[in-house]
Amino acid sequence: MFGSTAYLVTLLFASIALLILLINWKTKLHPFLALLITAGLTALAAGEELGKIPETLIAGAGDTLGETGVVVALGAMLGRLLADSGAIQRIANLVIEHSSPRAAPWIMTGVAFIIGIPMFFEVGLVVLIPVIYAVASQLEKKTGQKNLWYLRILVPAIAALACLHGMVPPHPGPLIAVSGLGANVGLTIGLGLVCAIPTVILAGPVYARWIAPRVKLEPSDDLIDQYTGQRTEVADRPLRTIPIWLAFVTVLVPVVLMLVHTVVQLVAPDSSFEPVAEVLGNPVIAMLAGVVFAAIALGWTSGMGGERIRSSFGESLKSIAGVILIIGGGGAFNEVLKDSGIGDAVVGATSHLEMNLVLLGWFIGILLSFATGSATVGITSATGIVAPLIGDHSAAYVSLVVIAIGSGSIGLNWVNHAGFWFVKESFGMTLGQATKTHMMVQTLVSVFGLIFAFLLSLFFI
Repeated sequence: MFGSTAYLVTLLFASIALLILLINWKTKLHPFLALLITAGLTALAAGEELGKIPETLIAGAGDTLGETGVVVALGAMLGRLLADSGAIQRIANLVIEHSSPRAAPWIMTGVAFIIGIPMFFEVGLVVLIPVIYAVASQLEKKTGQKNLWYLRILVPAIAALACLHGMVPPHPGPLIAVSGLGANVGLTIGLGLVCAIPTVILAGPVYARWIAPRVKLEPSDDLIDQYTGQRTEVADRPLRTIPIWLAFVTVLVPVVLMLVHTVVQLVAPDSSFEPVAEVLGNPVIAMLAGVVFAAIALGWTSGMGGERIRSSFGESLKSIAGVILIIGGGGAFNEVLKDSGIGDAVVGATSHLEMNLVLLGWFIGILLSFATGSATVGITSATGIVAPLIGDHSAAYVSLVVIAIGSGSIGLNWVNHAGFWFVKESFGMTLGQATKTHMMVQTLVSVFGLIFAFLLSLFFI
């Protein structure tokens, strides 16, 4: 019974329903506790040995926090220092002064698109969160419109970062499909960008304009202060103004390091410089370099001093402790779903479907990503099922299958994905608000990515 496909699929939906009930019902449990309780009960219901359940929970939480937690912590430190030094306000003021409020979401779309080329979704968002808060708060003051601009600015960033992460190499997911299907990397990048541009426009600023008035997001004062803290006085003297060029350079340090690694991977993957670029482009190392650079450059230029910098770092970590715990809880839930065999059950049920390969790859990708909470599982499984069916299709068609699989892995990013909880907690959303924004945006990216990949594939079958 425990291993039957019907039982495992039913268990998946029952576990998600329980999680939502624990968070939203009269219990109003903290999401971290709700995730751990749901994960433990799901493992038990799936037939996992009682003695192994704690190991599974710890492994899932630990693996997720091993890199993501460190990056989030470093990003919070960088963001707080940018805010306290006045650097982030300089960037926000520049955007506001040189563009109309209507243009701001489009500017954020372009910035996130560029940052999303080398950066993972979570890392790119960590870098952009201070900018999103600063620009949105300035727009609220300028227009007098409350509870509108945070989503108008955030949604395009989510759309761009998610789209690039799932559809365009050299991100890990698309590279798995490229390798498994024998696709051409350069061609996949080119076609991926062709599909990505209209996808990001529709799922980003266009959707943001529609959803923002209907959700009315209002982050807490603590979150706003974390990322837009006003410049303070040290030893009875005001901080010096940060040059605008230095503010931009500080934000871009981790971006450039990751971009260098990306370029080396594509241009000279076997060169002697590749190991060095790989280390410097690692998200943890790149973010650490950004924090160190900010502490030295911004601290010296603004006159903050060591005590104030240390205070900024300490305050930043206090504000994101809950976020990190919730991300770990999401990882534990994710691990239980993978170990329960739900993913294998879905693969077995879909492996014999006879469909257009673009549609089949997307369908399996989104189904497995939703079932297991892992885009990597979705991409890997879909690639393994589709690979024997590729045959003698053209190189362009194979690349479009890769893009479709990657698009599928983005969709239905919900309560069993750590990224969902990261966005929800970073902006103080309710579960419903996060579903209407984060999950919906990523699902729109997934669907539009499929549509454009499918339309292009009609010319290359």
